[in-house]
Amino acid sequence: MNDARQDHSDQENGQLTQVVLPGKVDPDGLRLTRGVVPAPAKGQVLVAVEATGISFAEQQMRRGRYYDQPPFPFVPGYDLVGTVVSTGDGVDPALRGRRFAVLTKVGGWASHVVVDAAKLVRVPDGVSAVDAETVVVNGITAWQMLHGRARIHAGQTILVHGANGGVGSTLVQLARTAGVHVIGTASARHHDALRELGVMPIDYRHENVPARVRELAPDGVDAVFDHVGGRSVVDSWRLLAKGGTLVSYGSASTKDDTGSKQLPVLKILARVLLWNALPTGRSASFYNIWAGLKREDKFNARLRHDLTEVFEAMRSGQLTAQVADVLPFSRVADALRLAESGTVAGKVVLTP
Repeated sequence: MNDARQDHSDQENGQLTQVVLPGKVDPDGLRLTRGVVPAPAKGQVLVAVEATGISFAEQQMRRGRYYDQPPFPFVPGYDLVGTVVSTGDGVDPALRGRRFAVLTKVGGWASHVVVDAAKLVRVPDGVSAVDAETVVVNGITAWQMLHGRARIHAGQTILVHGANGGVGSTLVQLARTAGVHVIGTASARHHDALRELGVMPIDYRHENVPARVRELAPDGVDAVFDHVGGRSVVDSWRLLAKGGTLVSYGSASTKDDTGSKQLPVLKILARVLLWNALPTGRSASFYNIWAGLKREDKFNARLRHDLTEVFEAMRSGQLTAQVADVLPFSRVADALRLAESGTVAGKVVLTP
């Protein structure tokens, strides 16, 4: 692949650069392509991308394991932050030159992206593109799980699996800001950083997580946020206090499995239905960021409100961006390997 200076030059000169996932490939199999910058149609804007990133979704897409990914080949990229450079008919031209965030699911790994103007979320002044990028999908996910599903409040205690990750590190900060006590699982190398965030860390590699949680919260925890899936979901359910809530939002433990990519999620959904049918005084749910998309206007309004709250927490200093590294498109293979290594805290960010 060409170097980062060429990527930057292409963006300034109006050439489209995209990272294409051609199939189930190793990170080195990703392709960098060039083309003509598209023009926005009615109701759309053209965004010059300043930052996008690598989430667990793209890691699974590379393996063909994301449950509703499009057919190969396609351009990955779950979210992006960039500046509007042109507007289509029916769109306020005053949007040009302003920085926005967009949730895309796919297509974000590009120098320019055409999106519906209704999907834009304003990034406040004083928040950089890279910092904002770390909390688009991660921030929406964390905010909606905390305040929408679990409805946490001050004085409660929660368990966050993968507390050093992109979603986890955002979630624990938002929870601590709300006055919530946080227990977080992570490998030992991340424990000092978690303690600085006010988290009680547990080494999931070398400690008995359920036993340790019971030591820290003898009566159970008020909420568990579980992206691991598999056996972890069952353990998480059993750790809940009366009135507690389990929020499952992934199946990371099955990332290398073969067979149906929908089956791990379906198993979790079946457990959720069973548990909620029982008179236990606890509740469970599976979080999907795209729930409610059939009512697109309401979906966009909710997303805009929630992400604006997250951006405000960042602007005010209550939420600090957790940036694992920033790499150009020309080093996307290195970026993907780093994100998949399990050694980083926060999010790996890509820039054109």
